[in-house]
Amino acid sequence: QVQLVESGGGLVQAGGSLRLSCVVSGSTSSINIITWYRQAPGKQRELVAGISNGASTNYVDSVKGRFTISRDNAKNTVYLQMNSLKPEDTAVYYCNAVEVLSGINYWGKGTLVTVSS
Repeated sequence: QVQLVESGGGLVQAGGSLRLSCVVSGSTSSINIITWYRQAPGKQRELVAGISNGASTNYVDSVKGRFTISRDNAKNTVYLQMNSLKPEDTAVYYCNAVEVLSGINYWGKGTLVTVSS
Protein backbone atom coordinates (compact mmCIF):
# COMPACT_ATOMS: atom_id res chain seq x y z
CA GLN A 1 0.00 0.00 0.00
CA VAL A 2 1.11 3.50 -0.85
CA GLN A 3 -0.38 6.76 0.39
CA LEU A 4 0.04 10.10 -1.36
CA VAL A 5 -0.80 13.47 0.18
CA GLU A 6 -0.61 16.65 -1.85
CA SER A 7 -0.37 20.19 -0.51
CA GLY A 8 0.64 23.66 -1.61
CA GLY A 9 -2.23 24.65 -3.85
CA GLY A 10 -3.94 28.01 -3.64
CA LEU A 11 -4.94 31.16 -5.44
CA VAL A 12 -2.26 33.09 -7.28
CA GLN A 13 -2.19 35.82 -9.90
CA ALA A 14 -0.96 35.16 -13.40
CA GLY A 15 2.81 35.29 -13.51
CA GLY A 16 3.10 34.10 -9.93
CA SER A 17 4.56 30.92 -8.47
CA LEU A 18 3.50 28.03 -6.30
CA ARG A 19 5.27 24.92 -5.05
CA LEU A 20 3.27 21.74 -4.68
CA SER A 21 4.38 18.90 -2.45
CA CYS A 22 3.50 15.21 -2.57
CA VAL A 23 4.41 13.18 0.50
CA VAL A 24 4.68 9.47 -0.23
CA SER A 25 4.30 6.93 2.57
CA GLY A 26 3.83 3.19 2.90
CA SER A 27 5.62 0.77 0.59
CA THR A 28 7.73 3.43 -1.04
CA SER A 29 10.36 0.93 -2.19
CA SER A 30 7.79 -0.52 -4.60
CA ILE A 31 7.47 2.76 -6.45
CA ASN A 32 9.71 3.87 -9.31
CA ILE A 33 8.02 6.88 -10.85
CA ILE A 34 6.01 9.66 -9.23
CA THR A 35 3.90 11.75 -11.57
CA TRP A 36 1.90 14.94 -11.26
CA TYR A 37 -1.37 15.09 -13.17
CA ARG A 38 -3.94 17.86 -13.37
CA GLN A 39 -7.59 18.08 -14.22
CA ALA A 40 -9.24 21.33 -15.19
CA PRO A 41 -13.02 21.76 -15.02
CA GLY A 42 -14.68 19.96 -17.90
CA LYS A 43 -11.42 18.50 -19.16
CA GLN A 44 -9.70 15.15 -18.97
CA ARG A 45 -6.92 14.52 -16.52
CA GLU A 46 -3.53 15.13 -18.13
CA LEU A 47 0.03 14.28 -17.21
CA VAL A 48 2.04 17.33 -16.16
CA ALA A 49 5.43 16.01 -15.06
CA GLY A 50 7.07 12.83 -13.83
CA ILE A 51 10.26 11.86 -12.05
CA SER A 52 11.91 8.48 -11.63
CA ASN A 53 13.99 7.13 -8.76
CA GLY A 54 17.00 7.96 -10.90
CA ALA A 55 15.78 11.57 -11.15
CA SER A 56 14.94 11.35 -14.84
CA THR A 57 12.17 13.80 -15.60
CA ASN A 58 9.58 14.43 -18.26
CA TYR A 59 7.10 17.26 -18.83
CA VAL A 60 4.10 18.03 -20.94
CA ASP A 61 5.05 20.61 -23.57
CA SER A 62 2.77 23.30 -22.14
CA VAL A 63 4.76 23.52 -18.88
CA LYS A 64 8.31 23.06 -20.15
CA GLY A 65 10.52 25.92 -19.00
CA ARG A 66 7.99 26.97 -16.34
CA PHE A 67 7.55 23.93 -14.08
CA THR A 68 10.24 21.87 -12.38
CA ILE A 69 9.71 18.51 -10.73
CA SER A 70 12.14 17.30 -8.09
CA ARG A 71 12.31 14.79 -5.26
CA ASP A 72 13.78 14.61 -1.78
CA ASN A 73 14.21 10.93 -1.06
CA ALA A 74 15.10 11.57 2.57
CA LYS A 75 11.70 13.19 3.07
CA ASN A 76 9.82 10.87 0.65
CA THR A 77 8.52 14.01 -1.01
CA VAL A 78 8.15 15.05 -4.62
CA TYR A 79 7.84 18.73 -5.45
CA LEU A 80 6.40 20.61 -8.39
CA GLN A 81 7.73 24.14 -8.62
CA MET A 82 5.42 26.15 -10.84
CA ASN A 83 6.57 29.52 -12.13
CA SER A 84 5.08 32.00 -14.59
CA LEU A 85 1.65 30.57 -13.91
CA LYS A 86 -1.11 31.14 -16.43
CA PRO A 87 -4.89 31.05 -16.02
CA GLU A 88 -4.92 27.86 -18.11
CA ASP A 89 -2.86 26.17 -15.39
CA THR A 90 -5.93 26.32 -13.15
CA ALA A 91 -6.80 22.76 -12.16
CA VAL A 92 -6.80 20.21 -9.40
CA TYR A 93 -3.31 18.74 -9.27
CA TYR A 94 -2.92 15.09 -8.35
CA CYS A 95 0.06 13.01 -7.37
CA ASN A 96 0.27 9.52 -8.86
CA ALA A 97 2.45 6.49 -8.19
CA VAL A 98 2.49 3.11 -9.90
CA GLU A 99 3.57 0.02 -8.03
CA VAL A 100 6.22 -1.62 -10.18
CA LEU A 101 5.33 -5.31 -9.70
CA SER A 102 1.54 -5.12 -9.57
CA GLY A 103 0.89 -2.12 -11.80
CA ILE A 104 -1.53 -0.72 -9.22
CA ASN A 105 -2.11 3.03 -9.53
CA TYR A 106 -2.21 5.13 -6.38
CA TRP A 107 -3.62 8.63 -6.30
CA GLY A 108 -3.69 11.43 -3.81
CA LYS A 109 -6.84 13.48 -3.21
CA GLY A 110 -5.49 16.46 -5.09
CA THR A 111 -4.77 20.10 -4.38
CA LEU A 112 -6.51 22.97 -6.15
CA VAL A 113 -4.50 25.58 -8.03
CA THR A 114 -6.35 28.67 -9.21
CA VAL A 115 -4.58 31.25 -11.35
CA SER A 116 -6.38 34.55 -11.78
CA SER A 117 -5.85 36.81 -14.78
